[in-house]
Amino acid sequence: MTESSKVNKEKSLNSAMTPISKMEGKTIVIEGKTIGIGGKIPELKEGEKIVRVTQSVCPYCERLIPAIIVERNDKLYIRKVCPEHGEFEDLYYGSAKIYYRFLKYQEEGRGTNIYVPLSAPCPFNCGLCPMHKNHTALANIVVTNRCDLSCWYCFFFAEKAGYVYEPTIEQLREQVRALKKQKVTLAIQITGGEPLMRDDIVDIVKMFKEEGVRHIQLNTEAIPLAELYRKNPEEAIKWAKELREAGVNTIYMSFDGVSPKTNPKNHWDIPFIFDAFRKSGMTSVVLVPTVIKSVNDEDLGNIVKFAAENMDIVRGVNFQPVSLTGRMKQHEVEKFRITIPDLFRLLEEQTDGQIKSESWYPIPVAAKFARFIEAITGKEQFLMANHIACGAATYVIVERNNDGSFKRFHSITDFLDVDGFIEYLDEKRERIENSGKFMKYVQLAGMLIEIGKFIKQDKLPNGQSLKKLLYKIITERSYSALGEFHYSLLFLGTMHFMDQYNYDVQRVMRCNIHYTSPDGRVIPFCAYNVLNDIYRDPILRKNGMSLEEWNAKKWKHKYGISEKYVLSAKEIQEIKEHPLYKKTYSSFLK
Repeated sequence: MTESSKVNKEKSLNSAMTPISKMEGKTIVIEGKTIGIGGKIPELKEGEKIVRVTQSVCPYCERLIPAIIVERNDKLYIRKVCPEHGEFEDLYYGSAKIYYRFLKYQEEGRGTNIYVPLSAPCPFNCGLCPMHKNHTALANIVVTNRCDLSCWYCFFFAEKAGYVYEPTIEQLREQVRALKKQKVTLAIQITGGEPLMRDDIVDIVKMFKEEGVRHIQLNTEAIPLAELYRKNPEEAIKWAKELREAGVNTIYMSFDGVSPKTNPKNHWDIPFIFDAFRKSGMTSVVLVPTVIKSVNDEDLGNIVKFAAENMDIVRGVNFQPVSLTGRMKQHEVEKFRITIPDLFRLLEEQTDGQIKSESWYPIPVAAKFARFIEAITGKEQFLMANHIACGAATYVIVERNNDGSFKRFHSITDFLDVDGFIEYLDEKRERIENSGKFMKYVQLAGMLIEIGKFIKQDKLPNGQSLKKLLYKIITERSYSALGEFHYSLLFLGTMHFMDQYNYDVQRVMRCNIHYTSPDGRVIPFCAYNVLNDIYRDPILRKNGMSLEEWNAKKWKHKYGISEKYVLSAKEIQEIKEHPLYKKTYSSFLK
């Protein structure tokens, strides 16, 4: 931890809020609930090897209990025993080999601003507390819990919750100001519910920009845009343009597959959504598939191919293995459970080996780059020191035919020795940290000469030089240099949010995707949504209104968007015959 970090931590400790939980004997009291602590450490079974010990929760009573992560048959499992509800075991990570490979990239965070004092063990003290290891990398700000859909696996929507949560713009402004206490670059995801259900969504985006938010991401299935497009294309394009000009940098768009079977959510709407984006200048879309075993896991290769075919506006795909909320029987969990290594394997199989499993790297690799930049500049950087099991990413290079159509993928490791390059950065960082100002420049100049030895192929299929793209990132260290690299390749990422079956407290402590709260707290994703009866639901309920109260307002969206969206058989048939539909899915209709 740097000296400035220590000072900021002491200041935040002094200004922390009132405790939100308390200890009473061997129990935790929070939001009117009394939660037990402790239990026996599960025993190893024949053929198992212990990987580590952590803490978890009982899926029935949320008791905080010891858990072990074990290796068995090249997979990792998490097992725990509740004194009242018995033993629970779940698949934790689908490949022990990949887990051990990722271990060498783990990084420790340096803590962050403290919003609440420590009054109970993690994860029953979230807000953020002194135990938390990472600052906010992306803040989810809920603008509504209303949605035009009712997906069975969704975290929440108004009808399911029984109330409507829709804060005012000024209430949202206060949540942004709470984030500023961390003194890091502000990146916000506007989320819900469906944010486009709010007819003042453009004004909300403008407010975030006024408050100095650097990156604004809109989390949406974008169906309201398609609904408007089919009534009035010009109005839909105008709406998308207003969002872009107000400050939306990226559309983080739900997209579960290329067929109506794998993507019943917005399959029919995508052609109209994409046309509106193209004509409005919205050129940064990330496709976000919720990956569910036995539901859409056979369509992963097609999703990446679809992204490659639309790289004029699509920047990447971020796969999210499903978080199994609610209580389920063991066989149901096994039916739907998919982990990050399973995703790697399926993508490799479904792209004929073009997107290789070994080309993926855990999130903390980004922290290694950040620490290298810190060594050069002497300034603290945006640090992504998540747990290695939380997520991973890679880049793929898209090769095209002469007519511009998709030909094939290349893994980034086909062009760059990523492992060697990261090790080199670590070595250089240590040398630079121990050098004077002049020698720092000497070290950096030498690096620009030596970087070429890690490049296997310099010329990308689109004619660009990989070496030049990397040079620019290292020498300029700018948002635009990263953007040029990002726009030249196709980004693939995955983030596996937890549920109560695979809950690992060590992961929560390192989370950097957080939710803001009207009371000023900042809460890790896997506390907010997984322990929803303690965090999300009480927070939204206290600041919401009843469905009856909301309905009395006679809600009517200014663009004429319906509250619940259901296409008729006639409408689907008309879409099938539409030129935009045929063009968008031409590669997959065969």
